Amino acid sequence: MARKKKDLPLLSGVEILDVAAEGNSIARVDEMVVFIPFGAPGDIADVKIDRKKRSYAEGHIERLTQPSPIRVEAKCEHFTLCGGCRWQHLPYEFQLKCKQKQVEDALQRIAKIPYPELTPILGSEEIWEYRNKMEYTFSNKKWLTFDQLRSGEEFPERRAAGFHISGAFDKVLDINKCHLQDDLGNRLRLFVKKFGMDNDYSFYDLREQHGLLRTLMIRIASTGEVMAVMVFGENDEEKIGTLLSAVAAEFPEITSLLYVVNTKVNDTISDQAIHLYRGKEYIEEEMEGLRFRVGPKSFYQTNSRQAYRLYSVARDFAKLTGNELVYDLYTGTGTIACFVARNARHVVGIEYVPEAIDDAKINAGINGLDNTEFYAGDMKNVLTSDFIAEHGHPDVMIVDPPRAGMHDDVVKVILEAEPKRIVYVSCNPATQARDLALLHEKYDIEAVQPVDMFPHTQHVENVAALTLRNQ
Repeated sequence: MARKKKDLPLLSGVEILDVAAEGNSIARVDEMVVFIPFGAPGDIADVKIDRKKRSYAEGHIERLTQPSPIRVEAKCEHFTLCGGCRWQHLPYEFQLKCKQKQVEDALQRIAKIPYPELTPILGSEEIWEYRNKMEYTFSNKKWLTFDQLRSGEEFPERRAAGFHISGAFDKVLDINKCHLQDDLGNRLRLFVKKFGMDNDYSFYDLREQHGLLRTLMIRIASTGEVMAVMVFGENDEEKIGTLLSAVAAEFPEITSLLYVVNTKVNDTISDQAIHLYRGKEYIEEEMEGLRFRVGPKSFYQTNSRQAYRLYSVARDFAKLTGNELVYDLYTGTGTIACFVARNARHVVGIEYVPEAIDDAKINAGINGLDNTEFYAGDMKNVLTSDFIAEHGHPDVMIVDPPRAGMHDDVVKVILEAEPKRIVYVSCNPATQARDLALLHEKYDIEAVQPVDMFPHTQHVENVAALTLRNQ
């Protein structure tokens, strides 16, 4: 016989004290810590416990009895349903304070090494319509909210174009308007959705893995160029051509219209053939007169304006005079490498993804940067003592690893190489702090600069400058 699920309590008059990890808020009830999404410090609320562990509990606000004085009205109609912007209800200045504290807490609790006073976080000048890239999913069965299910109303029209519900691969929230990208993105997504509905195109079934309309990626560059990549789950040439022709006629501002036929299980297109329908195969971003080609498979920072500020901090922290050999680890498409190349003698970039290295070489070439070279491969396998002996001892290393941080073998080689300066750019202050503790064997932290790339989320970038001790 199955064990009866224990009924969890509704807690009345809970005061929310602070923000916590993963964009949640935190409260204490007796000796129990409770994590609650979409709360604001100072809220008084009735909280329903959803999950209880020995040392903590998770719950949700059932009723907000007294809103916090700092709470603001969320701009988006999909707030709390779409998990993308979990801090919309918090004033932007307060968000920045929380992100600054997140960086400082990581240095204190994880790194546990001396560090200078943090420079005030660089906030984003644009807090809406700041993303240059969005990806949407089409579904034949949109997700229904609990309120919709409880209403008893029938919803015969279930086709959707929107975002996956967090933690549920087969559930898609239909999006009316997203405020994270220029409104062109909304108009294009809604046009494709309506065209598909009007012309009886099948929307993708995420469980059964079939259907014509699958995903749509939209990139809008700071230069004004626009890329749309339509992904189809079936190879119906006539319907594909008809839709793309309609999109091209309705949106002449699209400078790169491409499509993919993806019949495999997952949505990634990195291993798929890209077909050009109209325009160029790429769009271009611009920084200080440098041009960066961005293709459908390219990685580029999704906040163009803040990317410039982030890279400017990294370049300033490198203190280049023009005579240095710089290693740019995890170079991606070579944006940082190209950005600092005019201030360095030579730049060596290393990246895991071969296609990204192809883009890096193109970007260096179109900008006339002949003092760069790029290598593809797993960082721990490429960056070795032999590699350094062959390509030269670095004066400066710039590292910008993924969220997981650096492999221990990479840290070991950096310590052996002893560059005079290290600039560590991170999208995860926790793993950065762990790596800084390892590097402290030979390095001191000279400066720390947080940068906000993603307003209304808990995510923060951080740049740390390290200097070799006893030079």
